[in-house]
Amino acid sequence: MNHSYYQQKNILITGAAQGIGLGMAEAFARAGANVILTDMDAEAGQQALQRLKGLPAEFIPCDVSIESQVQELMRQVGEKYTCLDALINNAGIADPFQGQLQELSITDFDKIISVNLRGPLLCTKYALPLLQKASHPAILNITSTRAFMSEPDTFAYSASKGGLEALTHSLAISLGKDGIRVNAIAPGWIETGDWKKDSQKYEPRHSEEDKQQHPVGRVGQPQDIAEAALFLCSDKADFITGQSLTIDGGMTVKMIYS
Repeated sequence: MNHSYYQQKNILITGAAQGIGLGMAEAFARAGANVILTDMDAEAGQQALQRLKGLPAEFIPCDVSIESQVQELMRQVGEKYTCLDALINNAGIADPFQGQLQELSITDFDKIISVNLRGPLLCTKYALPLLQKASHPAILNITSTRAFMSEPDTFAYSASKGGLEALTHSLAISLGKDGIRVNAIAPGWIETGDWKKDSQKYEPRHSEEDKQQHPVGRVGQPQDIAEAALFLCSDKADFITGQSLTIDGGMTVKMIYS
């Protein structure tokens, strides 16, 4: 699609220092948007700015699970920009727990929920005054195919992403009166090795079996999510709200027999 729509638009992306978030930040910045990256990892944020050097991007550190930090983030954004044209709630942490349910620490569970689910709610709440000032405001939540299917022992992550799917349609109904559209993208297997900070970067290696799990014949890339995000946050998607788009190369619709 033609991305000229994004010239001088203001886009805030959480969890934007690495992975899918960084891929989206680069795509929006190349389309001409003013991109505000935020992330709790300040080191990764500074490295992200080096990658985006010469593009209209800035970094503000923030832990989206902490209300006071989200308030300060939005205060800083509001001081520089008259509005927000899009908020992309991408920040999330994977489930560190891989044990059985009876061994699950509620502290670990709460940590995942606080970032992956409470974070998007807080960001939306405090970004609302800035979104209301835009002509075609949009919110995009990045969920996961784990909202619909699970591997064993991923309780918190699956619950957080399922909750974010529900929050998406709830916000769409609630904020429609303000002219704000709210949608979600549910990524499947997206390879982010090349989109990590230096200390975590790795060379992606995928077996033929990995590729053939996907009907399209390959593992996903951050650019695959970024292209869909560019569409859903634009006026070309003006009649789309409360929806979730699964982007997984067809993996979740392929029957696999062991």
